[in-house]
Amino acid sequence: MKAQYTFWKEADGMYLGFLNDYPDHWTQGTDLVDLKEHLRDLLVTFGSEEIPGIRKVGELEYS
Repeated sequence: MKAQYTFWKEADGMYLGFLNDYPDHWTQGTDLVDLKEHLRDLLVTFGSEEIPGIRKVGELEYS
């Protein structure tokens, strides 16, 4: 499985990022590898639990 994410490096050297499906929930890491680990943890948590306030993206079919 794959998930898209957005990330950037701050002036203090920390990496910040979020899963594109959950842009309101940022996480951070000391380097890109650490950030990816935290993003994976978020993905597992958000996918396995019904957490109030977590917005999800869906696709609607119509004619």
